[in-house]
Amino acid sequence: MTTNQIQAAIYARVSTEQQTETQTVASQLAALRLRVAADGLKLCSELTFIDAGYSGATLVRPALERLRDLAFANGVDRLYVHSPDRLARKYAYQVLLIDEMYRCGVEVIFLNRELGQSPEDDLLLQVQGMVAEYERAKIMERSRRGKRHAAKSGSVNVLSCAPYGYQYVSKADGGGQAHFELVLEQAQVVRQIFDWVGRERVTIGEVCRRLNADGHLTQTGKAVWDRSTVWGMLKNPAYIGFAAFGKTQVCSRRQRLRPIRGASPQPRRDYSSNSVDVSEWISVPVPKIVDENLFAAVQEQLQENQRRSRIGQRGARYLLQGLVTCKLCGYTYYGKAISNKSAKSKPKDYAYYRCIGTDAYRFGGNRVCSNTQVRTDRRAIFFGGDGIGNAVR
Repeated sequence: MTTNQIQAAIYARVSTEQQTETQTVASQLAALRLRVAADGLKLCSELTFIDAGYSGATLVRPALERLRDLAFANGVDRLYVHSPDRLARKYAYQVLLIDEMYRCGVEVIFLNRELGQSPEDDLLLQVQGMVAEYERAKIMERSRRGKRHAAKSGSVNVLSCAPYGYQYVSKADGGGQAHFELVLEQAQVVRQIFDWVGRERVTIGEVCRRLNADGHLTQTGKAVWDRSTVWGMLKNPAYIGFAAFGKTQVCSRRQRLRPIRGASPQPRRDYSSNSVDVSEWISVPVPKIVDENLFAAVQEQLQENQRRSRIGQRGARYLLQGLVTCKLCGYTYYGKAISNKSAKSKPKDYAYYRCIGTDAYRFGGNRVCSNTQVRTDRRAIFFGGDGIGNAVR
């Protein structure tokens, strides 16, 4: 086979979002393209596979999936990768992918070493794979222990971000010491929210309506407040002067019932997170916004609201709720009972599946979807392909 007949492909990967933003993957691509040109081959843009921000500890990556499918269809003759750990972080995955490429007739070339057929070459590949796994585990453990030590020392550097009401001041801007600084206008809104719930005993829905009516913007600049946002603020101990670190811990990746709206169908990480008991949280001192007694009263009110909301519940009443997504906007359907009070005889109750995107109150008074609701006794329409909805499972 001549050089003009060889179909060359390149694969590059970076693990973190920070590496993606700083264009770290560009250095890999430049080195790979130079090697392809030095071998006298032409590279098509369709044969450039990039997984930006995906962990090498999992094989479920969009570009890698396309590459494997193309190799199986005999669309690639030679694959260039910067190093084995860019292909996969685990040695077992490296061997699996290399063997799969060989069985498909694809020659794999790593820039940092030649891949031969001798026992010594196989041994070197094994050592590199095990070193890559060891380095990953070592980095993760060092990072975990370093963050815990910094949190116990009172450093706010370990916190992911400053909550609403605060502004994060870096070391460079804070004279060598990072800290949280109060945003006076937002802090006043926080105090008002706690007063409404702790003293007036209003619901979270009413809090959102009042915030929307007053024209307050969220931390991300949105004009519409969501109930989950307010709930998270009311549960955040940072407002009484003790920001919490270590509220979650890493665990094995759980299976998703459906893809997250607006996210990639393939998870970028091979792990999930679980909530940690409050007794295991590490408190980091920050400026206080609300009084401890008011915060405690709010927690009692939230527990009371939760207890009352469960009184009338009778378990899962809607089979497809949360499992069916709308084709038009991507939001899920939920179940809702509606009473037909206009009936001449006795009023009759109907149950419907309704798209979240059709609820105008969730989006500042403007619905984002024009799809119609479907009666629960006609749920087979979801599988009919008429544009109303598409079942994920």
